[in-house]
Amino acid sequence: MRGHVYRRGETWTYVVDIGHDVTGRRRQTSKGGFPTKKDAQAALNVALNSLQQGTSVEPTAITVEHFLRDRWLPAARGTIRPTTYSSYEIHVRVYLVPAFGHLRLPQISPLAINAFYGELLQGWNGRAALSPSSVRRIHATLHRALRDAVRWQLIVRNQAGAADPPRARRPEMKVWTPAQLHIFLAEAAGDRYYTLWLFYILTGVRRGEALALRWSDVDLVAGTAAIRRSLVPVHHGLVFGEPKTNRGRRLIGLDPALVRTLGEHRRGQAKERLWLGVSYEDQDLVFAHPDGRSLHPERVSRCFAKLVAATGAPQIRLHDLRHLHATLALAAGVAPRVLADRLGHSTTAVTTDTYQHVLPDLDHDAARRVAELVFADPPPTTERGSA
Repeated sequence: MRGHVYRRGETWTYVVDIGHDVTGRRRQTSKGGFPTKKDAQAALNVALNSLQQGTSVEPTAITVEHFLRDRWLPAARGTIRPTTYSSYEIHVRVYLVPAFGHLRLPQISPLAINAFYGELLQGWNGRAALSPSSVRRIHATLHRALRDAVRWQLIVRNQAGAADPPRARRPEMKVWTPAQLHIFLAEAAGDRYYTLWLFYILTGVRRGEALALRWSDVDLVAGTAAIRRSLVPVHHGLVFGEPKTNRGRRLIGLDPALVRTLGEHRRGQAKERLWLGVSYEDQDLVFAHPDGRSLHPERVSRCFAKLVAATGAPQIRLHDLRHLHATLALAAGVAPRVLADRLGHSTTAVTTDTYQHVLPDLDHDAARRVAELVFADPPPTTERGSA
C-alpha cells in the first residue's frame, strides 16, 4: 500500500493507493486542505496505518437506499429463511429507506437512529405507533445491515451498535385454568378444527408447525409426531420452511387420547378425499381445508378467536395454547429439560425464563416433599434378637 503528498494551490493533499477494482483500474482515496507538507505527510502516515490495521475504509458516496435495496438485501436473501427475508424487506421498504435512504452510508449517526426509534414509538410518518418489540426488530435489521457494511469495508463502524433501542416488554401470558379448558373443549367438540385445537393443547407445538404436519410425519402406532417444518405466511403467499433452530426439528410423543382422535380425524379426511376425487389437492397434510389445501395461519387464528368468544371462555391468543401446554406440563411435574425438548426451545434457560411464574410454586412443592421425608416419623424397628 503506497501514498504520496503534493501541493495543490496554497495547501497540501495526500493520495493513497488502495488497490484495483474488478476491471483492473487503480483505486485511490485522497484528502486535502493541509497547510504544510509536513501536516499532509503526517496525515498520510495515519491513513496508511489505519488502512493496514483495517480501521479505515475508502470514503463512499453510496446512499443508504442503494446499499439496502441493491446490495444488502440481494446478498442476504440466499443466506436466511424466507420469513426472515420478508421481514427484512418490509423493514427496509417501509421504515429504513424512507427515514435514511437519502443519506450517504457513513452519515447515519446513533443520535439520528435514536430519534427515529422514538418517533416510531409515538407514530411515525402517519403510521400507527409501534410497540417496543417491533422497534427492536427494525433495529435488528438495521444493525445487521450496517454490520455487513463494515465487513464489506464500506463504512468504518456500525453506528446502530451505539444506538439505544427501546426495551421490549414481555407480553402478558394468559392461560386457562383446567376448569376453563374443560368448558372450551366441551363447547368446541363439534367444531371442524376440534382435532387441531386439541393437538395444540396436548403437544404445545407452534401454530405453523401443526399446519405443516404431514401424515408421513405421524406414527399412530408408536404415538409420535415428527416436527420437521413450519407453514408461514410470506407476503401474500404461504411457504413451508425449516424450523428456526436444530432443536426445532424434534420427535414428540402423543398421548393415547390424541392418537385416537387423530385416527378418527384421518378417517374423516379419507371420506372427503374419496368424495372430491380428482378435485382433492393431496398434500398429505394432517390439518387442511376439506379439499386438501393448506390452512392459512392467520385464518386459523381468527377461527380460534371466534370460537373462544362463542364458548364464553376467557379470551386468549392461539399462541397461548402453547403456554397452556407448558404450564400444565410443569404443574404435572414434567422436568424443564424434557419440556424444553418437547417445545423445541434452544436451551432449558429459555423454558425456565419463559415460565418462571410457574416454577416458584413447583419449587415450594419440592421443598415441602423433601421436608416431609426428612421430618417424617421413622418406621418402626424390631429389637435385635426379639421374636
